[in-house]
Amino acid sequence: MSEIPDITETETWIIDTTLKERYGRQVERQVGDAEIRLNPSDRELSTCPVVYWQEDGCNFVIFKTGERNYRAQFFYKPYRQFGTGVREYDDLSECIVSLLQVQADQLAEERGDL
Repeated sequence: MSEIPDITETETWIIDTTLKERYGRQVERQVGDAEIRLNPSDRELSTCPVVYWQEDGCNFVIFKTGERNYRAQFFYKPYRQFGTGVREYDDLSECIVSLLQVQADQLAEERGDL
């Protein structure tokens, strides 16, 4: 399998712009690497670039799993992880907007707003 490319300046701009629209300010984020199984049947872990940020006690992660492939999840504690219901996105904007929407819906449901 070929190596997964790093997160580009364009991808970073999309993330920063979307987060600024959501929170009304610049959000501190980190870029790093994570080891994940790209497919459930994989025995080996693959190293993927990730973008991580934390807001209001919630942790968000977007994994870059290919040239234009992304996965997303959020969690409050390691044992309380949530996804968007979509295994993989081929559009980063759709990925991050879906992630933020699912998290907002989940938080509203916990508060009893839904």
